[in-house]
Amino acid sequence: MAVVIAMLRGVNLGNHQKLNMEALRKHCAGLGLEDVQTYIQSGNLIFRDSGNPATLARRLEDGIEARFGFRPPVILRTAAELRKVIAKNPFAARSGINPSRLLVFFLATSPARQALNRLFAMPCDPEELRANGRELYIYYPEGMARPRIPLARLEKTLQCFSTGRNWNTVLKLAAMAEALETS
Repeated sequence: MAVVIAMLRGVNLGNHQKLNMEALRKHCAGLGLEDVQTYIQSGNLIFRDSGNPATLARRLEDGIEARFGFRPPVILRTAAELRKVIAKNPFAARSGINPSRLLVFFLATSPARQALNRLFAMPCDPEELRANGRELYIYYPEGMARPRIPLARLEKTLQCFSTGRNWNTVLKLAAMAEALETS
């Protein structure tokens, strides 16, 4: 049975799409997911499941909508995929990178080369963007309060849903997934 990380987009941002993590955990266990854990209030789930990832995301979205009344996009990665995300961090060798200012945007699908070219043509200095498959790494040296490329514009350009997690969260999710794999 695979260990899966599910990242919900846009939950618990201000008064938007409020979702209690304990209620979410219990609901997901009721959907048949095993050993369900949550991490912080931003919609992170770690669990075991043997289902098809494409249908699993829809099952989670449908279940959340039926129980909580809204439908956040759900982005899935297996524990093995998350390890690859960490291994391919293009900023890993650089000193002075603040991990709280490094975001990984997990994309629902791999963007087309044309879409990536349009994204990389946008002025974003001093922010730095790197892409690898279904992940986009963005370093915000001045913080994320006023990004040069807002999430809505990023998604419109790439033509796919995404959700971002800072590097500290990515590492914690990977550690939780690894602990679940070895238990």
